[in-house]
Amino acid sequence: MTNWIQGPFPGHEVNVVFARGIPLDALTRGLRDRLREPLVYGEANGWAWAVHDMHNWDAEDYDDVDYSGMCPEGAEIVVFVTEPCSAKAFPPAFEYHRDGRAILCFSFEDIQQRVGENPDYLSAELLAANLIGPTAECGQQGDDGHDCFDHHYDDHERLVTVIADCFALPAPPLSAEVTAK
Repeated sequence: MTNWIQGPFPGHEVNVVFARGIPLDALTRGLRDRLREPLVYGEANGWAWAVHDMHNWDAEDYDDVDYSGMCPEGAEIVVFVTEPCSAKAFPPAFEYHRDGRAILCFSFEDIQQRVGENPDYLSAELLAANLIGPTAECGQQGDDGHDCFDHHYDDHERLVTVIADCFALPAPPLSAEVTAK
């Protein structure tokens, strides 16, 4: 699952976008209108999807993409912002847009700090997966010889799995020959 957020395109910092209720050609056109040329795209399991560079270095466009502006009434967009470099203070992030509004957004580094029109949209699922709540902290934190970073990416894997399951997203590999979940 985490190959969506851990280097699916070497040399690229990418966003993975899933859209339901938006035809694939409209999704790719919307990204191009925002100066984000899709690297690959396709359709699977009722979702159109595209992978695009996070920024457009050639156009010196480093702004975030306005996905809500691409999401008309009756449509939804799920985004994994994959920025792979936590050392640069840009951890992976998640966004959910519906009907032209940002419903839920959060950083993988602090899923306790969720924002949007409904920051609790996935709370039940995150709580059930023990990703938030009173028992979400590592039980071995502070123990001698234990480094919580050792399971950092496992936590990301669980988070991506919870999100993908909640929205019934197509399963990787994301390529022109996508295998539907």
